[in-house]
Amino acid sequence: MRVEQIAVFLENKSGRLAEITATLASENINIRALSVADTADFGILRLIVDNVEKAKSILKENGFTVGITNVIAVEVVDKTGGLAGVLKTIEEEQLNVEYMYAFVNKSGENAVLIFRFDDMDKAIEALQRTGYTILSSEQICAL
Repeated sequence: MRVEQIAVFLENKSGRLAEITATLASENINIRALSVADTADFGILRLIVDNVEKAKSILKENGFTVGITNVIAVEVVDKTGGLAGVLKTIEEEQLNVEYMYAFVNKSGENAVLIFRFDDMDKAIEALQRTGYTILSSEQICAL
């Protein structure tokens, strides 16, 4: 199962992130997870939202450069070593993590790890085979 993620390229200047989040909020688009990576000149905002197509359209209309990529959402128990267990599986399969980020809804319950791998199909197979739950977009939005 893959989750669609929006990637927004933005100038590395004050107010751009606030502008994006306000634009999405004004259209009742809920951000479920996000990550920001930056360089000296630009940033990449990665978002998982409850309405991908609407978010993409609205952001483009407002002059943002937007792309959609697929990621994998892995549910793990929120306890010491949860991430280490997933990464052990990935290492054993000799997969490369291109990037990742995570979120927790309520401490002590489950965490969700968002991954982009060099071989997404192999990663899904390996994680499911070792007992990890892969979440859909709908499941993430329901959290």
